[in-house]
Amino acid sequence: QVQLVESGGGLVQAGGSLRLSCAASGRTFTANTMGWFRQAPGKEREFVAAINWNGRTTNYADSVKGRFTLSRDNTRNTVYLQMNSLKPEDTAVYYCVAALAMSTVQGGRPDYWGQGTQVTVSS
Repeated sequence: QVQLVESGGGLVQAGGSLRLSCAASGRTFTANTMGWFRQAPGKEREFVAAINWNGRTTNYADSVKGRFTLSRDNTRNTVYLQMNSLKPEDTAVYYCVAALAMSTVQGGRPDYWGQGTQVTVSS
């Protein structure tokens, strides 16, 4: 099992920045591709970004490319989602996810999910 704990959500004005963190524990070697999904009120959950085990490969949803940056610190088993130039449409609950393969994460079927952290962007 892998446990994921998110932090860093909050309220920010449009154009501002936030950084989300996700700390993994447990059998992390079984699910070392990590990423984020988000779900806005009344909408389906959607993929945001993912990073492979060594941080050399990252993938982003088109809606966040150029604004969000995903990185990881394997010494801390933690990934960081730096969110810049935030827009009201970025408002959502953000979920940290993990799986063994990138394709599994991007395909919307990660093995592990965190509890989520709220991000609210005011206009």
